[in-house]
Amino acid sequence: MPLGCDAVSVPARFGPKLLSRLPRVGCVYADGAHWWWIVPSDSDVSLEWPVPAHYVTGAVVPDSPRIPGLIHKPDGTFPYTPPIPLYLALCQVTGTTPAWSRPVSA
Repeated sequence: MPLGCDAVSVPARFGPKLLSRLPRVGCVYADGAHWWWIVPSDSDVSLEWPVPAHYVTGAVVPDSPRIPGLIHKPDGTFPYTPPIPLYLALCQVTGTTPAWSRPVSA
């Protein structure tokens, strides 16, 4: 049984860079300004998605300038992009250190 869907939005300029770094990609939508990556629900648990990413629950696209169109359809059954590879690729393209790699302050 499929999980629910959430989405991770990134500025369109990062879209092709992320796409080329991911081993498996689910549904990706674009509205011109942003690319929207469909991820399983609760993919934000214990993850601080790096700026300028925007995480939305229920895969509802807030205040989009136009209705997003599907630009990538997965080969498999599930519509999701695995969140950890997406998170790591996004950290890489934005120059952000993954949260679990940051020093812990007491």
